[in-house]
Amino acid sequence: MDLYELIGVPRDAGVEEIKRAYRRLARRYHPDVNPGDRAAAVRFKVVAEAFEILADPERRRQYDERGLPGGAPEGASTFGFEGFDFSVQSASGASASTFGDLFADVIHDTVGRAAGESVDGADLHASIRISLADAVRGIDLELGVVRRVPCGGCGGAGSVPVAEFTCSACRGDGTIRSVRGHMVFAKTCGHCGGAGRARRAACPACAGSGVEARAEAVPVHAPAGVADGERLRIAGRGHAGIRGGATGDLYVTVHVEPHAVFRREGDDLHLTVPIAVHEAALGARFHIPTLDGPVRLRVPPGVQTGQRLRLRERGVPSRREGRRGDLVVELRTVLPEVLDDRSRDLLRAFGEINSDDVRAGLWREAARS
Repeated sequence: MDLYELIGVPRDAGVEEIKRAYRRLARRYHPDVNPGDRAAAVRFKVVAEAFEILADPERRRQYDERGLPGGAPEGASTFGFEGFDFSVQSASGASASTFGDLFADVIHDTVGRAAGESVDGADLHASIRISLADAVRGIDLELGVVRRVPCGGCGGAGSVPVAEFTCSACRGDGTIRSVRGHMVFAKTCGHCGGAGRARRAACPACAGSGVEARAEAVPVHAPAGVADGERLRIAGRGHAGIRGGATGDLYVTVHVEPHAVFRREGDDLHLTVPIAVHEAALGARFHIPTLDGPVRLRVPPGVQTGQRLRLRERGVPSRREGRRGDLVVELRTVLPEVLDDRSRDLLRAFGEINSDDVRAGLWREAARS
């Protein structure tokens, strides 16, 4: 079998590409990830030996020119290169330091987890959509999320009691050895505590992670006055930590739907109200809608289109100042769509009585500039 095909890289691959391919395969086939799986253990040895050859420039050149010495090793027909013998102590030559570093990464990912290292849970992010009325009054709702929670099979420990067996991390030796350059380091096996034998195995329900996925309905309180785009934090409703790690939080982004007639600006609400010509001239009293129900509005005589009236504390509750904003009413004069002869005569008479030039101020300002 071709070593490049075994690693999963092209023949012209650089060292960094070969390293990445090795890391991926090593994490997949390491014995601690696959306890008791003979095929995975053999594949791990094969991948490691292939990497040792391809990561060493001189050995790679020799392999490219002449292939493997003696042809395919014994066992290649059953599971590529099964006859190869590999351990971390065997790294040598120019690749020794690099290979030791890579193998140390795998040991940290597998044995380190077995040693009880805690990992904090990740935060969750979600969004909700509410109406403007709900944003003004506040609302309580439930949000469906899928989050990781402590495994029910092992209580979050990641392992369960089993009959005593030889530790696969140290192969019963009680120590883990790693190579750094020309030096070999040994440390007590964190998987078995140096005993060489273990009485716990990875939980089959969660594959040793200590967590499992679960769908939940999480209560969410959007307070009165919440703004569009605001993010709410719900503590402890993110992913559960591993082996005692802190649980993450849930962050909910609020999207407020636009309203048909009201517009929000800060803590104020704005409303455009049409009025008839005679109401603008003579003044009027009528009801207008608010988010709290209808209220009576008094329009003074002689208002102009675009003029604004302010209704105190009919807006949005302020989350900073503890008071409500205002409702700002903008008046828009609306002419009748159809005028009969009598209406035209009355308007002409009104114009003759009130003959002042309403554009005189415009001309004066234009002349000054």
